[in-house]
Amino acid sequence: MSSNLQIVVWDVKHGNAIYMKTPNDRNVMFDIGTRRYGNEQEFSPLEYLKNSDWEVNYLHYLVISHPHADHISDIKNMFALNLRPGVLRRPIDINSDVVRDSNQPKDSEIVNLYLELDSDYNTPISGGWLDSSNPLNYGDVKMSFFRQIENGTHNLNNYSIVAVISYSSEKIIIPGDIEAPGWKKLLENENFQQAIEDTTIFVASHHGREAGYYNDVFNYFKPDVVIVSDGKYSGTSVTEKYNYHAQGFSVKSRRTRESKTRKVLTTRNDGAIYIRVDDTEKFITIK
Repeated sequence: MSSNLQIVVWDVKHGNAIYMKTPNDRNVMFDIGTRRYGNEQEFSPLEYLKNSDWEVNYLHYLVISHPHADHISDIKNMFALNLRPGVLRRPIDINSDVVRDSNQPKDSEIVNLYLELDSDYNTPISGGWLDSSNPLNYGDVKMSFFRQIENGTHNLNNYSIVAVISYSSEKIIIPGDIEAPGWKKLLENENFQQAIEDTTIFVASHHGREAGYYNDVFNYFKPDVVIVSDGKYSGTSVTEKYNYHAQGFSVKSRRTRESKTRKVLTTRNDGAIYIRVDDTEKFITIK
């Protein structure tokens, strides 16, 4: 057991996959997208975690922000590698027909596997060693989850679970693809307002697209850095707006060994983004 929290934002082009290793060696994933070209898989985060030096043989906790294919496309490997999670958190009130209709026909296998997984996890976690409401279960890492209930439009993005991760003096928001109407509704919740205060790392919603940007969120914090998970040709449009809100943080390149103050990091330009938080400070590295 170490005193470090480690987080990796994987480069999965237009998608999302974030791995967290807690100080007590619990393995947590936030979405399980893959890097794909068409229907061909180029990179599987779960396969990498299983077979690399990370040696992840058990997934303690999996958060699926919402069931769009770019957030669940690694699900086939999850089954094949026997990495079904101990706990699955996902929006539980979405009709299966809405899930199918909100994805493309070419992704029907992925969607069907998600619905199979969803049906297998129907007992709420209360107490026990994997209950996320007790930070001691995850090495003093506090995980809080919020969402608003989308009504009427069947927009899966606004069903997204917004995760707030706190450890030591750092706070990280991982918001899925929630769009401006969802942010607006969440900010009516005082508990949510308090939870996001003083956030230090913000993962941009909806891959940094205009639809996921909501200026009023930044009334509650001014992050050191904003992270955008997106591909080169996926329509990211508001990087400059996020640049305005961020304070800047020293980021080290693993290739050149040089450090540079950055405000916005993008997987399309920087590759996988590595975050390490210890008892007193954090370190961010890129390729």
